[in-house]
Amino acid sequence: MKDTGLLTVLDETFEILDQLMEKDRTLIHSREVGKITFIGKGIARITGLTNVKFEELIRFPGNKLGIAFNLDPDEVAVVMLGDSKDIKAGQEVYRTGRVMEVPVGESLLGRVVDPMGRPLDEQGPINSQENRSIEHEAPGIMERAPVNVPLQTGIQVVDALIPIGRGQRELILGDRQTGKTAIALDTIINQKDKDVMCIYCAIGQQSSAVARVIADLRIHGAMKNCIVVVVSGDDPPGLNFIAPYAATTIAEYFMEKRRDVLIIYDDLTRHARSYRELSLLLRRPPAREAYPGDIFYIHSRLLERSTHLREGGSLTALPVVETEAQNIAAYIPTNLISITDGQIYLSPRLFHEGILPSVDVGKSVSRVGGKTQLPAYREVAGDLRLSYSQFEELEIFARFGTHLDEGTRNTLERGRRVREVLKQAQYEPMPVPEQIAVLLAVTNGVFDELPIQDITDAKVKVQKAVVEKLPDLCLRILSGEKLKKEDREALLDVARDAVNSKKGEKIK
Repeated sequence: MKDTGLLTVLDETFEILDQLMEKDRTLIHSREVGKITFIGKGIARITGLTNVKFEELIRFPGNKLGIAFNLDPDEVAVVMLGDSKDIKAGQEVYRTGRVMEVPVGESLLGRVVDPMGRPLDEQGPINSQENRSIEHEAPGIMERAPVNVPLQTGIQVVDALIPIGRGQRELILGDRQTGKTAIALDTIINQKDKDVMCIYCAIGQQSSAVARVIADLRIHGAMKNCIVVVVSGDDPPGLNFIAPYAATTIAEYFMEKRRDVLIIYDDLTRHARSYRELSLLLRRPPAREAYPGDIFYIHSRLLERSTHLREGGSLTALPVVETEAQNIAAYIPTNLISITDGQIYLSPRLFHEGILPSVDVGKSVSRVGGKTQLPAYREVAGDLRLSYSQFEELEIFARFGTHLDEGTRNTLERGRRVREVLKQAQYEPMPVPEQIAVLLAVTNGVFDELPIQDITDAKVKVQKAVVEKLPDLCLRILSGEKLKKEDREALLDVARDAVNSKKGEKIK
């Protein structure tokens, strides 16, 4: 008993000593003063901070902050997190003894903030009770669980052919103006009634484009479960660099509370360019395409934080990257393709032909695949990807010949109807039972007798009829039950009735 009491006293003594030493360290940090020797666009060089640590926050005149990036023997190179026009060489700076942190918690829901957690939406201050460092180690292997729960995007071509699971990292890539952000927005809008938190991180975009995105999210009721982290192209490159890390820290708070979270990085091409700009200003040696050699590590340590935790909670990442002239073999796209669990490639050719969303099925892949689909969906769409890819190849070759056998003509006609069914307008996500009904109908020839121009209207009729006539079956599909033979027949009968009513209207 006496030994136990002595140990308790020793523990209390050591705790008091730790508190005193922490206070002493804080005082030392505040006393350590450096001097600015050079100030440039987004960076500063400082002497006198001999004990500064990597990524420590440095306080500049005017209460502005920077992050220590280069720790050379004679000087420290600092990345600025704010405007540096009023800062001049010769001024004094101070260590803070802290790293970059961002507020986290429920108070951020529905808000628009910058990477430092400052509100941008004129809705008052954010009353967060907790701050967290923007840099965290990714969960270990033993902390992770398999990705086997679907994250429904509401986009039929994605859910059917390139399924995404909760905890997956699926890259969205394509040239400018091909609908990359539209895919991300529709996915966010489809989560509004599914208890999935959404983080949209806009990196280096025009303020007007981000304002449109926020307005669309509010119009469709998706902002209540969403947080928008914004940094524009006019902001310092340092803010652009920390933005995705700050957004991920905000998302991890909810994941650790056993919530499912979706995060969009729009886009990592601009993030890479910001890091390249900083690295060149800091005189770090350039590598391929003038990017620094550690750009792969920069993105991998970000995306590795997305996972499905064994104890519940998941973080699904949809990074966006922009290609130039459809070159997916460029440095940044190939890096991100190798880091992620698949990619959705958007084709400019399909976009200009009016096939929207312009997903190129042949170049898109989900490395998790059908494991994340509901059983009913897996039964209906199992062979659809292969048959659709074969149709696209066959259509290209058929252009060079005029004499086609009947089997080839039937395959082409069926493929064109599948393609028409997979077309989808923006902001119109489809529930899973409706998707299954439409796909089952088109793959079983229900639409074969309809002209191509009537497919869209017939598809809408089938969607409505399934919801109205088979509500119990819709619930069973969503609960994860497999389709029985009688269920398939019921879906096909409803689809045929809807298509026949469409034909009757046409005759009248």
